Amino acid sequence: MLPKRLDRKTIYESQWINLYADRVLMPSGKIIEKYHFLDYPNDSVVVLLTNDKSEMCFIKALRYTTQNIDWELPAGGIDKGEDILKAAEREVLEETGFKTKALKLRYSFNPSNGMSNQTTHVVVGEVAEYKQVDFDTDEVNEIHWLSVAKVKELVESKEISDGISLIAILFYLNDVPHKNII
Repeated sequence: MLPKRLDRKTIYESQWINLYADRVLMPSGKIIEKYHFLDYPNDSVVVLLTNDKSEMCFIKALRYTTQNIDWELPAGGIDKGEDILKAAEREVLEETGFKTKALKLRYSFNPSNGMSNQTTHVVVGEVAEYKQVDFDTDEVNEIHWLSVAKVKELVESKEISDGISLIAILFYLNDVPHKNII
């Protein structure tokens, strides 16, 4: 038997995230009176984009929540009814100005299944056009192409700390032949 919701109190709702306090019956019979649940109405996508030199496209994202400028891969929400790969293409264009090709869904996961239903899709692909157009400067400070060695260095030094980007990087490094990743 899975845990069962007995009641729900709405704390906050928006088009991006909802917060509920659920009353939950656990398999043992125990009742949790306030199980806080973050509901994400839409899935999200993270895109690991490469170029012909096997470099990865990173952004320096402006993050209000942490008051940092963080190394991240292009990512964002998927609109209702939007195809995952179309959302990946749109997010890369919005955040970098680059057009993409050969996009492929690599993996889907829940980054915080103990408290939310958020689903993130990892997409890999290639840059189709280097001609950079305008990008969202409220979200993105800079755009960089980084070698695998540089990405590994940034991961080791904890300069890349975004969990969603880290999952995508790990899948990419697992897929790439070892001779190309040093």
